[in-house]
Amino acid sequence: MRHGRRVPKLNRPPDQRKALLRGLTTQLLKHGRIKTTKPRAKAMRKYVEKMITLAKDGSLHKRRQALAFIYEKHIVHALFAEVADRYGDREGGYTRIIPTFPRRGDNAPMAYIELV
Repeated sequence: MRHGRRVPKLNRPPDQRKALLRGLTTQLLKHGRIKTTKPRAKAMRKYVEKMITLAKDGSLHKRRQALAFIYEKHIVHALFAEVADRYGDREGGYTRIIPTFPRRGDNAPMAYIELV
């Protein structure tokens, strides 16, 4: 049974949803902070935390898993280089979602998501 296992659909088919979340994750790891809708931020938090946890392990297998998910190769190398000293003692909770004003055109709830 799938009780309590809801996947945020984001009004997209599965392939487009995966591409959207990969792109948002790549941009967050590149810039450190991005502005997006609140449901997208909540959905991508899972993937960002997973990539940082992979980087904390630092093995070749984990690096290849991260390279398969993140679009830009140099971001993966930078992530694996800096993550040990930045998040070495932290056990999860690598991101912060800060709500902001709704988007003007369609009143969609917006939020900043940033790396802690």
